[in-house]
Amino acid sequence: MRSVRAFLVLSAFFAFTIPLMPLQLLFVRTGSRFARSFPHWYHRQVCRIVGIRLLVEGEVAESQGVLIISNHVSWLDITVLSAVAPVSFVAKKEVSTWPFVKWLAKLQRSVFVDRERRNQVGDKANEILSRLEGGDHVVLFAEGTSSDGNGVEPFRTALFAAAKPSGGQPMGSSVSAQTLALTYTKVYGLPLGRRGRPQVAWYGDMDMASHAWKLLGLGPLDAKIRIGPPVPLDDFPDRKALARYAEEKVRQDVVELLRGPR
Repeated sequence: MRSVRAFLVLSAFFAFTIPLMPLQLLFVRTGSRFARSFPHWYHRQVCRIVGIRLLVEGEVAESQGVLIISNHVSWLDITVLSAVAPVSFVAKKEVSTWPFVKWLAKLQRSVFVDRERRNQVGDKANEILSRLEGGDHVVLFAEGTSSDGNGVEPFRTALFAAAKPSGGQPMGSSVSAQTLALTYTKVYGLPLGRRGRPQVAWYGDMDMASHAWKLLGLGPLDAKIRIGPPVPLDDFPDRKALARYAEEKVRQDVVELLRGPR
């Protein structure tokens, strides 16, 4: 049954996605306002296809640019976070070479950063800051990797250099940072538990194709998200202060979401 479910979900996904890709490409090429909002609608439909129920606390500030600082669990996070709000992502350079995935990432206006070249992180700062000042919502996976879903890896302060460069100009109250804690808690309405959550997580040296096949055959999932309040980026003196604040908040929220209501 799991293989049948995975086949049906993948078939529906490609049948829905491929015809819409040229439309999003047109929005991006023409600079249409729909280039930002259309992927949000699209990923909400993908969540329905895959069977993901979103349980969201808080909301992303709509009237300003926001750097969303999140933990990272699975490749599924892209769809989940995009369904929560119209966002773009700061992605590692390798993603721009993955078959098919690279086109989806580019159509979502992702910013690709070569994390092995520190000078390029600085070069990308202008692009990210410009996007934030223009009102975009940009997601940064601050761990620099994905976890097994049972906790949060240490945040890498170097990744924040692109959004909080040393000596950067004040950005005012129109650009803020918000934390986002993401957890996967149930499958078919039953708690995943500590042993079950790594089935959803994609981490280490897992093969993406085989993991996707198993995950899509697993069943309907509950994703719990908690979004922190907006804090002006200028409130943080440097990237280390921003990283420290975000890690403490995300770690605390993930623990509370996994623990569930008392």
